[in-house]
Amino acid sequence: MAGFRSPGSGLRAVRPEAFGADPSGERLARIRRSPHFKDGVFQNPGGVTRMVPSSPLGFAKQYVDKEARRRRAPAAPVPVHPTTLADIARPPASGLRLTWMGHSSVLAEIDGARVLFDPVWGERCSPFPFAGPRRLHPVPLPLAALGQVDAVVISHDHYDHLDLPTIKALAGTDTVFAAPLGVGAHLEHWGVRAARLRELDWQESTEIAGLRLTATPARHFCGRGLRNTQHTLWASWSVAGERHRVFHSGDTGYFEGFKDIGALHGPFDATMIQLGAYSEFWPDIHMTPEEALRAHLDLQGGAPRGVLLPIHWGTFNLAGHPWAEPAEWTADVTADAGQQAAFPRPGEPFEPTGTLPAERWWQPVSTPIDHPWRTTGGTAPEPRGDLDLAGER
Repeated sequence: MAGFRSPGSGLRAVRPEAFGADPSGERLARIRRSPHFKDGVFQNPGGVTRMVPSSPLGFAKQYVDKEARRRRAPAAPVPVHPTTLADIARPPASGLRLTWMGHSSVLAEIDGARVLFDPVWGERCSPFPFAGPRRLHPVPLPLAALGQVDAVVISHDHYDHLDLPTIKALAGTDTVFAAPLGVGAHLEHWGVRAARLRELDWQESTEIAGLRLTATPARHFCGRGLRNTQHTLWASWSVAGERHRVFHSGDTGYFEGFKDIGALHGPFDATMIQLGAYSEFWPDIHMTPEEALRAHLDLQGGAPRGVLLPIHWGTFNLAGHPWAEPAEWTADVTADAGQQAAFPRPGEPFEPTGTLPAERWWQPVSTPIDHPWRTTGGTAPEPRGDLDLAGER
């Protein structure tokens, strides 16, 4: 931990190591040159983002009400797939295999290369080991059991996507890290060598292990410390090999830019789309399952091709909706749309061109699901929230 002396107090304050480091020097200069950086902050596509609840009592109730809290967690142990190194050591027959490790962490094996998206193996997504959202199921297998990883891709610097203990473990390997502008400051602070960093602005690309990785726009925000400087970028990612293409959304609200991403970089054999932790209190920075399906189809040029893999649900309790609602809602809307979707247990490898995991395995371990989207036509809740997120226009 880095410390500093509080003026006039004689006491030494401590900055948690997990806060990372702020960009400086040439890294900060490059941020300031970005066309997406204006008025001292990175700007979102699509205009104003709303995040402050207009009904504080309604917001608080979902976290203190006993029944609401019960529904936000699994009712029984989550059935984690017993993944072994042998499961992922054998090359995929089709050349493309995905293994969802929980939340937004996915191992993607693409045309002979291996990419690990947003790896979070820590027990809590928090700067503190004693507080913050705790993992609802164990990791499917130890990080060291993954074998060689060619690239680690980070979408943004929030704790449920950029995890200090995981990065420290990977810092001692030969993997290359691809991240949005500014995020490299955290990675270097935690031991990743600058030579193994590729920091990209939106629509910039890099080549790693025969793959073309492109940082693409997203509608979200950033920050890890008490002082949110908005000096690190957030991104979605396109990864293209010789034969296959995949998309990872990171965290994002729905916006029209998905169509542009699809036109420039798609269509995709698989999209990993964030569709959990949505809320009427922050309607512009996370997607509901219906919005995620819309984004998936936008990325494919409107055609029901490619496979949608739901991510950002099931592992951490980050919003007021019932634990299994994102998966159940997604299963319903994709079936109604005739769209292929995969529903693996955490740690269960699958090939998008093969037999897709389709069992609704969450139902036996969740509280009853009300299916409110069936009575509302599948639409998202009416957006609420009336103030801008600090630093966004």
